[in-house]
Amino acid sequence: MKKTFNVSRTMSTQHPDNVRAPFFADSSIIAGDDEIKEAFHTFSHLDSKEQLWDFEGKQVDNFVVKKLLSKYEPFFRKHKLGKDFILSLRVPNPEIEKDESKILLETLESIPRNYDIARKFYGEDIAPIFEVMQPMTTNVESLIRIANYYEKLIVKKENWRLFAHDKPISDWIGTFNPKKIRVTPLFESKEAILNSALITKQFIEKKKIKDYQRVWFARSDPAINYGSLSAVLINKIGFQRLHKLEEKTSVEILPIIGCGSAPFRGNLKPTNVENNLADYPSVQTYTIQSAFKYDYPEDVVVKGVKKLNETKRKAPNFIDAKKALAIINKTSKEFQKQMFALAPLINEFTEHIPKRRERKLHIGLFSYARKTKGIVLPRAIPFCASLYSFGLPPELLGLNALNSKDYDFIRDNYINFDQDMSDSLMYLNKDNLKFFPSWLIRKIKPVFKEFNFETNSKHKTVSKIILNDYKKRNTVSLGENIMRAGSIRGFLG
Repeated sequence: MKKTFNVSRTMSTQHPDNVRAPFFADSSIIAGDDEIKEAFHTFSHLDSKEQLWDFEGKQVDNFVVKKLLSKYEPFFRKHKLGKDFILSLRVPNPEIEKDESKILLETLESIPRNYDIARKFYGEDIAPIFEVMQPMTTNVESLIRIANYYEKLIVKKENWRLFAHDKPISDWIGTFNPKKIRVTPLFESKEAILNSALITKQFIEKKKIKDYQRVWFARSDPAINYGSLSAVLINKIGFQRLHKLEEKTSVEILPIIGCGSAPFRGNLKPTNVENNLADYPSVQTYTIQSAFKYDYPEDVVVKGVKKLNETKRKAPNFIDAKKALAIINKTSKEFQKQMFALAPLINEFTEHIPKRRERKLHIGLFSYARKTKGIVLPRAIPFCASLYSFGLPPELLGLNALNSKDYDFIRDNYINFDQDMSDSLMYLNKDNLKFFPSWLIRKIKPVFKEFNFETNSKHKTVSKIILNDYKKRNTVSLGENIMRAGSIRGFLG
């Protein structure tokens, strides 16, 4: 394997899928300085090499570098921010998030200021932030705009003069560093992931990138759009296409996958790291989200992070794309029909799910595509929390479209398919199924008979109470029991 430069194997992300609040939080909702503490905890205790600082849809502290270096000076004297540990910025996509678009510009403008802070702290030129992640990427132009805006309208203004015979801005304000930043696309839809190799190729050619390029695939949003099985197959096709691009260009393509701890969202938890590594061997960086970090004993979490950090990436497990796409198309079509039937219930139920972070509703790709039909689904975490709490694992949806040959193909190419389904189906409550539309249950019942699983009796008991609470509109105990069920699972959503 070629050198992977200063690129992390683990990225801590700020997704609120945890049940237990971390020890450093002042309340059950993580916000403000709690997230500064969280970044330090991630670096110092868990040894996760990268923290994603999320400006998309949140009120985020823009002085994170200054606060980290000043509050935790002894640690960062020994471990350099920008070299030993990395802060990456997730920014809004102006093409889709119009109301948040100027946050992108403000965020880019903050990069040279943070550079100055680190240079003063370390006494050397070091960029504590040099990479931004753009969500919902669908074309190369949006990536080039970010890179060029930074280079042409932020860095080059150091040479501007504000009136005739004036000194350059660099003599007045100082120089602007780093001179360039890295832009990482986050692909979230089926079309974007399948087209990611072409878009990445265009970007590395336009920006003349010679060393490496990171590419991030979502796992949760494709599951919401097309079903959990389809999300796995879509990602597998995408990863093998990126690998072929790497071979053709000799530019190292370093994939990222954004898994959550729920089986529907990737089943990445400290106790299941090796299974993820087996299914996605070409991935360079795995995101570890809140449930991974806070809903397991810290020694177990540290062990899981260490395993991710130390495992070298390999070639992907190649899959027959034509056969996989046929399965994706028919299961996703069935999944979406069933989702539409459940959407009103899910939307109503999510109001009772406790919040873990301060953030706005994310209008995802599923919602954009179907907004005209009046269906808007919540984020993946409350969506999963709703169905698991009712005892209806969302992995079941859409699988009734499969035949025996499909199952054979899936088991040959998706190594942990049966394990992921068993991990999900232990939260099935067959007694609760009569609450859902009868036509839907007729389709689902043959599916769970395909798998061996043991029902979690504690979760079954709580999910029965949750359904009764919901029917009786007993909102006081409903939230408490949702948390109880999440604690049993080891994740909220």
